[in-house]
This record gives sequence, structure tokens and C-alpha cells, in this order.
Amino acid sequence: MRVHQMWDTYPELKNDLSKVLQLIESNIRVRDKVVEKTIKDLIYSGGKLLRPAYSLLCSQIGPSKDKNRAIAVAAALETLHMATLIHDDVIDESPTRHNIPTIHAHNGNKFAIYAGDYLFCVCFTILSKHATSLSHLEFNARSMEKILSGELDQLNARYQSKVTVKNYLTRISGKTAQLFAVSCYSGAIESEASRALAMNAWNMGHYIGMAFQIMDDILDYKGNSITLGKPVMADIKQGHYNLPLIYAIQASPKELIPLLDKKDDLTDEDMQQISELISKYKGVEKAELLAKKYTEKAIKQLNKLPEGDYKNHLYVITNSLLKRSV
Repeated sequence: MRVHQMWDTYPELKNDLSKVLQLIESNIRVRDKVVEKTIKDLIYSGGKLLRPAYSLLCSQIGPSKDKNRAIAVAAALETLHMATLIHDDVIDESPTRHNIPTIHAHNGNKFAIYAGDYLFCVCFTILSKHATSLSHLEFNARSMEKILSGELDQLNARYQSKVTVKNYLTRISGKTAQLFAVSCYSGAIESEASRALAMNAWNMGHYIGMAFQIMDDILDYKGNSITLGKPVMADIKQGHYNLPLIYAIQASPKELIPLLDKKDDLTDEDMQQISELISKYKGVEKAELLAKKYTEKAIKQLNKLPEGDYKNHLYVITNSLLKRSV
């Protein structure tokens, strides 16, 4: 089973992540075999599996060490993540992900929406078989509602050039940070960690998710289409104004807003000018500083967790997210 090479230095975790993918695949049973194959191909399309990895590592916080249950919870969370990605790609009209054509680009929107909806069902099928309590299921249902609300907030914020840093942080708190927080919290809860430790894990995951999304947005400016697996500065073209751009708008609205008001009529020359203005007003550098602050907050929460090899892994992985190029 194919697992991202970033986990090569963590052989036990890599093996568990392979089992996560196997469990997801075993729960994909669709009468339409074209749909089934498309979804199964998505499972092995090159994702980093960060959310299930954090869930698995946090499953070592408490005294219970039920590996099968930890893998099941991680599988449910990754299935939820994949479902949101499919719908995200439809909304954003993204042609590729990880340099592979997106489901909607290859098969159409209706096909993609069905595939995403099906994965939501698989998520709760896995949880219902393995979650330790009904309250845990209810918690994850509420969390999914917040994630989907974050997606809706992002849709409603398209082409809103008056967006503030606070608006942006609120949006990514629901869209990205929520799932990282749920991943860490779910792992801790399934290991029967105390409420206090589970909340430390939640807070850590939240801050990791905030830093991760900010860095992801920064890469939209610093990367290239091959390493990113999608067009450079695609977010601006789709009307999603992220942190480096927001900092530049704050610095010089008179220069940027007339350009952004062109919306999807932006030319290549306009995009180049926007890029130069973001550089001029140090939008990327300011965003990197905020990502670093969130990472430091995550490490503070991590330091409150019990000692163990898992804690060292969490520390290294979390810090490495600040330095990633893809």
C-alpha cells in the first residue's frame, strides 16, 4: 500500500498509515464499479495523511493502547478529509490535485459530488463500528458541521477584497484547523486520556491546523505548478484572498483593490503586478511570522502531554510543517 515517503523515517507509523488506507479501501463498496475505482484511486493519490498520522500519534497519550480502534478512528478522519477535498475541488473548479486530474475535471461535477457524499457515509460507517461511545459520534458530527460551515464561509468570501486578517483566521479555523483539532482530540479520547489532556491535544491540533493552512497559502506564491500540483496563485484567480494578499491589501488598498475588482478577468500582467505588490509589502514574510507563532503555540500545548516517543515524533513533524515546500 502506497504511503507518502515523508513517513519513511517512522516505520511503525508508516505501517499503521498503510492499515488506515487498507481499512478505508475495504469499506468502499459501490455497485457502479467506475465510481468505486475512482474513489479507490483517490485513496492512493499521494496525500500526506497528516490528519490520521496526528490521530494515531495522539492515541498514545492515554493508558488504553487499542491499535485497531486507533486505526479505525484515523481512517474515519481521513475519509472525512477526502470527502471535503472532492467537494472543495468542485467549488473551486480545480483541474488538478497532486498533479492528478480532479474527479470533477475527469468525470463531471455530478459524479464528484456523489463520490464526496459517499465518502461522508463511509466516514460514519467506520466510526459507528469502532467509536467507544455515542457521545463521540455526536462530537464528530458537530465537528463535521463546523468544517462544512467553514467551506461555506470560504464560498461566500469569494472576491471579497475588503476581507480582514480576522475574517481569514475565522475561516481557516473552521475549514482546516477544525479537522486537525478533531484528529488530535479523537486519538486522545480513544486512548482514554483525561479530559484535560484531550483538550491539550485539541488545542495543539487547532494551532497546527492554523499554521498548516497559512503555510499552504504561502506556497501558492512561493511554489511552482509542478511541486504544488496545481496552478501557482490559483487562489487569487478563484477569488480566495488569503493571508499574504490580505496583508498587502492592508498596506496599500488603492493599488490592489482596483486590480482585484476585475475578478476572473485578471490578465497575466495583472497577476504579475499583484505578485510584485505582495512582495513589496512583505505579505509572505508577515504570513510566515504568524504561522511561526501558531506553531509555537502548538508546541506549548504539546509540552503539556505525557512523555513518550510519540511526543518526540509530534515535535519533529509539527516543526517540519513550517519548512515544507509542497
